[in-house]
Amino acid sequence: GRPAAPAAEVPSTSAFPIPAPGSYRLPPIRPAAGGAVLDETGRRLDLLGGALRGRVSVLALIYTRCGDVCPLANADMARLQDLAARDPGLAGRMRLVTLSFDPEHDTPEVMRAFAATWRSPDPAAPAWSFLTAPDRAALAPVLAAYDQRVDARPDSAGGGLSHLFRAFLIDRDGRIRNIYSLDFFDPALVLTDVRTLLIEETRGR
Repeated sequence: GRPAAPAAEVPSTSAFPIPAPGSYRLPPIRPAAGGAVLDETGRRLDLLGGALRGRVSVLALIYTRCGDVCPLANADMARLQDLAARDPGLAGRMRLVTLSFDPEHDTPEVMRAFAATWRSPDPAAPAWSFLTAPDRAALAPVLAAYDQRVDARPDSAGGGLSHLFRAFLIDRDGRIRNIYSLDFFDPALVLTDVRTLLIEETRGR
């Protein structure tokens, strides 16, 4: 596994000042989608009902053989987990979810080894699930629902896929509240969005 993050604050990479949590709104965009997925043990569950519901979730779509944007996105997810671990009230109220769109290669066993590379050993860190799909047929409607296009790269001999990185902020009621490209996937900003949804929940009660 990776070492725990240093105690120093991780700086924001955003070009703009990050507003205070709860000082802005994130209106629902649309319902998040479910679909059959497999966890690292090979257990079959529904993406929405079994993996996303119940906590504020950050869902990132990647594949493990990716050599360009996915490693950067994985590093940002790891930084997000480390930042969240510094707030004792967050760990039980949010989760990170990584879903592979390369089920032929990214089996549950591959995802389990991949998780060991990225997941924090800090017990205060929020949960981070690493999922894959049972097969391409089960994956197709999930990718369509999240507008995630994935194409084979004819110039790649190593199973390369052409895609744009997308991550989703999903509230506890299963609604997408923000969509991030890699350019806007700043861990400090994403965590502020998570806190904004949690403040909204508290005010709603």
